[in-house]
Amino acid sequence: MASPKTKIRVVIADDSLVAREMLSQILASDPGIEVVGLAANGLEAVELVERLHPNLVTMDIHMPTMNGLEATERIMAFHPTPILVVSSSVYGEGMGQAFDALKLGALEVIKKPEPREWADLERIGRDVLRKVKVLSKVRVITHIRGRREHLRTLERELPTDVTSRGIVAIGSSTGGPSALLSVFESLPCDLRVPVLVAQHIADGFVPGLVSWLNAGSGINVVVAEEGAVPEAGTAYIAPTGTNMVIESQRIQLVEPTSGQLYIPSADTLFESITRSFGKRSVGVILTGMGADGATGLRRMHERGAATIAQDEESCTVFGMPKAAIELGAVDRVLPLIDIGSAIAELVG
Repeated sequence: MASPKTKIRVVIADDSLVAREMLSQILASDPGIEVVGLAANGLEAVELVERLHPNLVTMDIHMPTMNGLEATERIMAFHPTPILVVSSSVYGEGMGQAFDALKLGALEVIKKPEPREWADLERIGRDVLRKVKVLSKVRVITHIRGRREHLRTLERELPTDVTSRGIVAIGSSTGGPSALLSVFESLPCDLRVPVLVAQHIADGFVPGLVSWLNAGSGINVVVAEEGAVPEAGTAYIAPTGTNMVIESQRIQLVEPTSGQLYIPSADTLFESITRSFGKRSVGVILTGMGADGATGLRRMHERGAATIAQDEESCTVFGMPKAAIELGAVDRVLPLIDIGSAIAELVG
């Protein structure tokens, strides 16, 4: 059994007594986690974080006195702490606010357990526990979107032949929604090529992510559909639970392989781009844990594609980009603020 000193200390912020109880039971089931505070509104959450210095906060969005967005902004400004948004707003207008919390510095969003699911608490809890353990180790920073980025370029130069670029592929995970928004904001509405995205995200959140990205993007953003022909100026987000590939110039949605850790797989997307487009493509790897995308991006690079990785300073988690850089898969490492313009330049 883990000693108190090594336990992950969590503050739960939710105005629902039932939700607080469900989350408390889930977290208490793991001996390595300790719930050190319960907050019924955002102001209480801010005060508990200041006083208790937890390793992670689970944050509801819709709360009285101070909502989850205000609380997230306050915590990240004065007491930066990993925040996991636990939201019931999987669809509709409320979903946008869940992603706004990510823009303010929260790390990830998952669906809140519902009272009718109490009997199935063990199954639901496995994903919650995994997220808490992983995210509690993330090094977060103050004013995550306000930092001044600094260019860091590798020795290799980006390929400059833009006349034949046909597609852009992006892989991202933790911190990805905000990073994608930053990239899409910088892309022109008349972008000459389509963009395909493999973003790791919890079940049920892809439609809300697409709506949120559309509201702030220069290009059109849609959920990818089987058999669609990718159109210039449109970004296609892989649906939950499937891998997205390009075959015969059409989008195909394929079942994950047995034991696949990351769904959708950036490696699978990048490898299909290599087969279909070769050097006529741009591969981008953004913030995220693990190494998904590194091998696929190296194959793109070996075929002459232009490849870009987000730099460590602007990453929420410098896992996926770091793995790709160490494999020699990357032409240029750029701060997030410069990636959109670099893509636009590469595709003309």
